[in-house]
Amino acid sequence: MEAFAKLIHRTNVSYLPTLFPVHYYGMPNGKIFVVFSRYYEIKFGGSGLEFIFALHKDYSFDYESERITYCQKKYRDNKMIFPELLDNPEMKIVIVKISRGINSYGQALNVLHKMAGEMRVPQIMELQAS
Repeated sequence: MEAFAKLIHRTNVSYLPTLFPVHYYGMPNGKIFVVFSRYYEIKFGGSGLEFIFALHKDYSFDYESERITYCQKKYRDNKMIFPELLDNPEMKIVIVKISRGINSYGQALNVLHKMAGEMRVPQIMELQAS
């Protein structure tokens, strides 16, 4: 069974410094990745497009049930967290990768799928051991 990045939320208006859409993906290891693009300056007055892959530190993702949960134990409960809450002015993200060789969100998604394929879901590992 192959694991893929699952789209959780997409927004066109974000608190992040970008004029482009922001995508939130759940990964097989329970992490949530934030993917967005922005302009960067090239020498002599030009500009280019770079894609940012960042890890969301406030929430985690249950890959099997497709539920979003808080990372901090003191806030964990069984209340449903709506995807819109992922994008907030005080979100904590850690940039994992910046890529200037990608030209579209489709190519960025392929990068995430490759990363997801390298991750293991605990249930998949148990099935393979049997």
